[in-house]
Amino acid sequence: MSERNERGKVSRRDFLNTTGKLTAACALVGAGNGSVQAGDISGQQGEGSDERQKVIADRHYYLGDVRLEEGFEYDGDTVIGTRTVLYTLELKDGKIASILPAGAPLDASLPRYSAQGRLALPATRDMHIHLDKTFYGGPWRAPRSRQGKNIADMIALEQQLLPELLPTSQQRAEALIALLQAHGSTQARSHCNIDPVSGLKSLEHLQKALDNHRDSFSCEIVAFPQHGLLRSNVDGLMREAMQMGVQYVGGLDPTNVDGNMEASLDAMFQIAIDYDAKVDIHLHETGPSGAAAIRYMTDTVEATPELHGKLTLSHAFALGTLDAAAVDELATRFAQQQISIASTVPIGELVMPLPALYAKGVKVMTGTDSVIDHWSPFGTGDVMTKANLFAQLYGAIDEFALSRSLAIATGDILPLDEHGQRQWPAVGNDARFVLTDASCSAEQVARVSPRQATFHDGRLVAGEVWKA
Repeated sequence: MSERNERGKVSRRDFLNTTGKLTAACALVGAGNGSVQAGDISGQQGEGSDERQKVIADRHYYLGDVRLEEGFEYDGDTVIGTRTVLYTLELKDGKIASILPAGAPLDASLPRYSAQGRLALPATRDMHIHLDKTFYGGPWRAPRSRQGKNIADMIALEQQLLPELLPTSQQRAEALIALLQAHGSTQARSHCNIDPVSGLKSLEHLQKALDNHRDSFSCEIVAFPQHGLLRSNVDGLMREAMQMGVQYVGGLDPTNVDGNMEASLDAMFQIAIDYDAKVDIHLHETGPSGAAAIRYMTDTVEATPELHGKLTLSHAFALGTLDAAAVDELATRFAQQQISIASTVPIGELVMPLPALYAKGVKVMTGTDSVIDHWSPFGTGDVMTKANLFAQLYGAIDEFALSRSLAIATGDILPLDEHGQRQWPAVGNDARFVLTDASCSAEQVARVSPRQATFHDGRLVAGEVWKA
């Protein structure tokens, strides 16, 4: 049995380390003290006019009738529900200036808007996506069959497609940004092609798209050598990209694509060191070469202080092929060196050992990756679906475990801590949140409830609220 914390509640790490052992069923929340039953939205509407607001020009205002999580409900030591209460948020210059009980006196000079009783949750973060190349924003188009195709075949196909996609890549990126915002994401990390076909054009177009949304969307860029760092001879282009303000150096399958693991990884790390940048590498290799690359990169970070805390392993599918002892050893080293994992929570024969990584304190992120492109016809742009998938794959079926599963979508920000004390929002936090029809975090994860409004630094960037 896992060690229980105060009041017998299992911590998030303990839960993830003992997946499948929790048996408490998801229960309805008690109706007292301002709480709402899960799945019941009756009686949630706060007071306000019928005037809907899709734009808020004010930088200092009140948002009333906001439902916040207040604590857990218990049956003995078992969490069976989540208690919520209505508040008024004062938003000023992109921050939460105050959190006031419903009915508290307000400054009559400030504009007032209403959430009409909807639940506020932290905005989500899409930490692995390709905004620069997508079919989204145009007519429906399914990718060609990948049956019998290898990575070299897909690279050759992309070399043909890029000239067709480039002329509208900025507009498609902006359409994809709007889709992410509508689903509650206001922060992302986008990989951007640096290749001989597009040169720096994909990057230039993406930067223009992001500049047009600089007040409503935050995004880090990874210079991504999609056709191979060595294979396509883009070391020079990668360095030019870094000079254009890119934050991350990318890489791709150093053995399967570049054909020389050490030379490829060394070249990637050298660019990062030269430009004091971070690294985020695509590593799809699942055979011995994948495990060898993970160990080589971990060894390099341990031996190079300049790289401490600067490496993200995207996908890292080889971890799903290792035994528990090997995963435990690597996870310990990852935590010590602050090496993070960006996983799309894959489904199929290979299941990533994400609970084991969490248990060791490794930072795990998620993203939607491809959204309707030549790699995959799937991808909704909704990071919340990844939290839902995480919960399903790893057995998070009860109220407490479901509420903890939200963290993979929000950058580890949760409304309640493990003891049921509210930790978000707090005065001084960035005003980045969503308003949802869910009654609590657990329901949001389980049902992927619709987001009705998205706020980024106090700006309403998607959806609507009401004039109070």
